[in-house]
Amino acid sequence: MRIISLNANGIRSAATKGVFEWLRQQDADVVCLQETKAQEAQLTDPMFRPDGHHCFYHDARSKKGYSGVAIYSKREPDEIRTSLGREDFDCEGRYIEARYGNLSVVSFYIPSGSSGDERQQYKFRIMEWLTPIFREWAASGRDYVLCGDWNIVHTKDDIKNWTSNQKNSGCLPQERAWLDLLFKEIGWVDSFRALKPDAVEYTWWSNRGQARANNVGWRIDYQIVTPGLRDRLRDCSIYRDERFSDHAPFTVDYAE
Repeated sequence: MRIISLNANGIRSAATKGVFEWLRQQDADVVCLQETKAQEAQLTDPMFRPDGHHCFYHDARSKKGYSGVAIYSKREPDEIRTSLGREDFDCEGRYIEARYGNLSVVSFYIPSGSSGDERQQYKFRIMEWLTPIFREWAASGRDYVLCGDWNIVHTKDDIKNWTSNQKNSGCLPQERAWLDLLFKEIGWVDSFRALKPDAVEYTWWSNRGQARANNVGWRIDYQIVTPGLRDRLRDCSIYRDERFSDHAPFTVDYAE
């Protein structure tokens, strides 16, 4: 089973850069997209319904051209969920879940706090609110794959400029401690680190300066899985050869 996660930073923009041609070659079972920045009614071109896939979008209702998540699936899911029961989060189009038997694949877009303190405080509130949900999911007996842009690095190996970013959103101690809680206490597994414990690779680069060319990046895109899936992790990769977005696609292969 192959799952790909990508923050498209505008699905229509990524389409003009060849993302759908690339996806066609990957033979993924599930593709999780974030930051589609479109309303589904705007995606009438057949390219936004890739052949052979069931396609599901959850758009931002709060404002157009903002946020939004999607799932493309070879197999028709048993169920699609788009609400976690918190309107200010749900209306921003930040969660969609596909259920297949005992497996859930989720496309998440965790808020960024980089625009200012108000959004950073909102991000902290969302982290606090999500914690008991993640506890419940981890204890449920279901297998979960939580894909997406989490807007948080975890360790020194996940960011080029560790020291200078300690006071910046996405690298704050409180944010990194939250990932510690998920991984070390609740038991969620960072698939990239499970497969590549010592690797230094990034999934996002600022559009400012020559960040991508100089590989001044952050690893903020994840596939976080329940412990029962750890032994099914086979391989993972971050694709950088083409630039579809300021993020890179993150692919994980799982044993059936």
